[in-house]
Amino acid sequence: MLKRSFLAAGAVSVVLASVVPAVSLAQSRPSERDQFYCEERQLGSWFYCDPEKAKPTEAVAQVEPVSAMKRMAAITEELDELKARAVLEPTTENITSYIKFQRQQLDRASTFADVWSRTVWQNPELDYTLQRPVNTLGKQTWMEGRKAEQASTMQMLSERYGLFYFYSSNCAACRVFSPIIRALSDQYNLEVLPVSMDGGPNEAFPNFVTDSGQYQRMGLQGSTVPALVLFDTHTKQPIPIGYGLMAADEVMQRIYYLTELEPGSDY
Repeated sequence: MLKRSFLAAGAVSVVLASVVPAVSLAQSRPSERDQFYCEERQLGSWFYCDPEKAKPTEAVAQVEPVSAMKRMAAITEELDELKARAVLEPTTENITSYIKFQRQQLDRASTFADVWSRTVWQNPELDYTLQRPVNTLGKQTWMEGRKAEQASTMQMLSERYGLFYFYSSNCAACRVFSPIIRALSDQYNLEVLPVSMDGGPNEAFPNFVTDSGQYQRMGLQGSTVPALVLFDTHTKQPIPIGYGLMAADEVMQRIYYLTELEPGSDY
């Protein structure tokens, strides 16, 4: 009886001896546990011992955006190809393809024009018609204001400028132009110096001088007449107005541009 108890106690001791190290190992550091569980016993992947292999990073394809210029060129090329195919092979299918593609581009152009107009309406700094109206009422109002500005310029012109008028007695255009210049001179009290290129008289300007180099000194080229030049008495610089026959309004407009506006400011 004692022997059986002893053997039982021994068996329990053996069992405990085999369990305790396992429990101690299970409570040890993870690296030590994994080494015993996986490497020494060689259990393999069925027991989750093989570390997961790092998956190679999949290369993300970098698609470069196509430039707008290339897209436009591609559309033009396709349109030309469809047109050429429709002309050379005028089947119903080819002509239909060309018409449909062309219509798409016309719709795109219409949308562009529509958005353009809306953008201009909503941004006054982009609306050129505020400077130069195109509708009937706006244009009329603008023209009246411009004529008033030109008249004001002409009224003050004599305070600073004189006018050289070059003509020839045998020039038909000069005979028509001379009374126009005379009327402007009388209306705005503008001093005009008539210069005859051939020494001949002028009915509108009986008190004339014959050219003795004034034409070239005023910055004019050749000997074309009639010719007009403003002379700035402040800067002592000539300002050629132009050559040929002009209406009074055109003369006033050119004088206004040349004396009042900076280049590029009115276009």
